[in-house]
Amino acid sequence: MNSFQNYLLIAMPSMDDPYFSRSVTYICEHNEQGAMGLVINQPAGMSLKELINQTDEDAVVDDDKADNIVLAGGPVSQDRGFILHTTQPGWSASLALTSDIMVTTSKDILSSLGNSDAPDKSIVTLGYAGWSAGQLEEELRANSWLMVEADSELLFDTPIHKKWEAAVHKLGIDTWQIGPDVGHA
Repeated sequence: MNSFQNYLLIAMPSMDDPYFSRSVTYICEHNEQGAMGLVINQPAGMSLKELINQTDEDAVVDDDKADNIVLAGGPVSQDRGFILHTTQPGWSASLALTSDIMVTTSKDILSSLGNSDAPDKSIVTLGYAGWSAGQLEEELRANSWLMVEADSELLFDTPIHKKWEAAVHKLGIDTWQIGPDVGHA
């Protein structure tokens, strides 16, 4: 089985599910049991300061980080936070995804995200996207998604509203070249 871990799923223009329309999803885990990913370009309607204040009212949030956007990581467990970040060990529940990228789900990282104790780069999401065994592969066969290997620049440095287009460009095509309908040769 080929694992799609550390790949980005790029929603095809025909994707009519409002949650995944023009979405880019980072695949954190993919194995025989299914897949788990985080949508990295859909705002949740909350700032980092608002989220941190809900979990730790004594936490310090620097002005330059207060307005960072919290993302809607997916439709599953939207009350749970997932922090995708550059490698920084020491959190209670972290998993190294690559040598440069980790995901942390423990509350202890939240208080640091608003100040200088935070990892160099991070994305904060609420919820995740999940696929049962074989479901993601079927969606790929049905041409619901394009796929490209993830990179730190697209994950952490590309503005949220430009990630879908940047991911498509990473494939070597322009967005206007993708038709709204899918077909099979």
